[in-house]
Amino acid sequence: MIGVGELREITPVGTPSTVTAAHVTSGLPMPKPVRVKIFSPDEWEQFVEEYGASLKSDYTQVRRFAGAGDMGVDIAGFITDQGFVGGWDNYQCKRYDHPLRPSDVWVELGKIIFYSFNGEYTAPQKHYFCASQDIGTTLQRLLADPAKLKQKCREEWADKCASHITDTQTVALEGDLLTYFDAFDFSIFSSKSALELIEGHSKTQFHAVRFGGGLPPRPAHLPPPDEPQKHESRYIRQLLDAYGEHANVEYADLPALVANAAMHGNFLRQRERFYHAEALRNFARDTVPEGTFANLQEEIYQAVVDVCDTDHANGFNRMAAVVTQAASVSSTSNPLSPATNVQDRQGICHQLANDDRLQWIVKP
Repeated sequence: MIGVGELREITPVGTPSTVTAAHVTSGLPMPKPVRVKIFSPDEWEQFVEEYGASLKSDYTQVRRFAGAGDMGVDIAGFITDQGFVGGWDNYQCKRYDHPLRPSDVWVELGKIIFYSFNGEYTAPQKHYFCASQDIGTTLQRLLADPAKLKQKCREEWADKCASHITDTQTVALEGDLLTYFDAFDFSIFSSKSALELIEGHSKTQFHAVRFGGGLPPRPAHLPPPDEPQKHESRYIRQLLDAYGEHANVEYADLPALVANAAMHGNFLRQRERFYHAEALRNFARDTVPEGTFANLQEEIYQAVVDVCDTDHANGFNRMAAVVTQAASVSSTSNPLSPATNVQDRQGICHQLANDDRLQWIVKP
């Protein structure tokens, strides 16, 4: 019989003292490796595709292969522009309900050996096994011992490889194939842990949307270059025309504007804002899915276009009214919202003017 002294008071540890409003709304965040483990088949496929995008900076070309006839190739990273004829690496990505075991990979080793022997491709320089449930300890030890991996693969060939490499024939490990097998470098086979996959994925624009946790810190804003660049020409021309209409003079170029201290000071502020928006565009390219920044531009456009179309005394007043309106826009639904400031929203107006979507001078 259980004594009273064996019972203890219920004292939940509770959650960390640094809880936020987001925790109350959504609960404590799920660790990323745990999230990967519970990905649905579709989510895993999307994650693998997104991870593949992180490899593009490491290779001349990255391609994904799928279907029954993939010949053991999943994600191929080509080191040269010669494809499978040149050097390449293979990333074999598996989704199972358990950590990857030796029994899960024998046929994959067999495919690489058989198809490279047949000349379908040269053997990869590296072959990485990647798995949603990570790599099991037994397989990890085998991958760290190429000689033992080769020995075990040879022992398992008849049962796990011969009838499973292709549907069209039984692949016996004998003759020239056996000679090729014996000479094959098994040190090419290794693995990527789930944490390594997540780290690679974190370098893509898909990471924040896939895992949450907010955007990475935005790099410090660099000042505009002293000399205007070619890609600035249209919005600068629009500004010069707007200043000229306001002052009732013609500013043919920027040196002509310098004499008007007030207008030149305004120009420097507008150019600073343009570069703020350009920096946000670059940040968006690396941190959020394609089209996110364009959607933000469209939100700003819709918020200011009616102000732009309203009657104004001159082009300068129209431009000033538009950028003032942009400063008050709250684009909370856009994923870039946490990283967007007033200067960005105002600078987007000049990006829109650069594309002639906004025009400061109304043509009769």
